[in-house]
Amino acid sequence: MWWIYALLSAFFAALTAIFAKVGVENVNSNLATAIRTVVVLIMIWMIVFFRNEYKAIGELSSRNWIFLTISGFATGLSWIFYFKALQMGEVSKVAGIDKLSLALTIIFAVIFLGETLTWKTAVGAGLIIAGTLFLIWK
Repeated sequence: MWWIYALLSAFFAALTAIFAKVGVENVNSNLATAIRTVVVLIMIWMIVFFRNEYKAIGELSSRNWIFLTISGFATGLSWIFYFKALQMGEVSKVAGIDKLSLALTIIFAVIFLGETLTWKTAVGAGLIIAGTLFLIWK
């Protein structure tokens, strides 16, 4: 069942790139990122309140808070650079290069989380890295 959510994530990420490319036209990329962030913030808090999930906030450990905060900063930086890249480049190339994050995540998961690297995962990551280089190469 997890793969259905992953496919939905990929689908909406693709739509995000297309809509963002149009939306960032003739707009400061930081302003565009701020607007997008407010929309996401309102949407997710509506879901949390509707499902009464806000009640679990008191159960979060300091470790949860620290890493969720760091993750939030990383997300913010990712979005800022993504919108700037979209403003300057072709969406098909920007989105493709952005997906290098998958290969980097695999590498980081092995190094920092001790996850096992299978040959299939290593080959897949290698192909993503090669594909990224093809997109960048002029």
